[in-house]
Amino acid sequence: MFDDELPVTRRAVITPGEDISALSVADLQERIETLNGEIARAKAMIDHKQDKLGAAEAFFKKA
Repeated sequence: MFDDELPVTRRAVITPGEDISALSVADLQERIETLNGEIARAKAMIDHKQDKLGAAEAFFKKA
């Protein structure tokens, strides 16, 4: 088997600040999609936690 026949392995971890100059356009686009997905997931968790906090504050609010 020749080196150019080896399957391309994708990195599972994205490290902020890492050198991305060797990535192809397709890899960079995939990276952006992955990061946008993580941003959406984090925003959804923030919303969820804020809703829980608001419910708890309303429950324990003194009349």
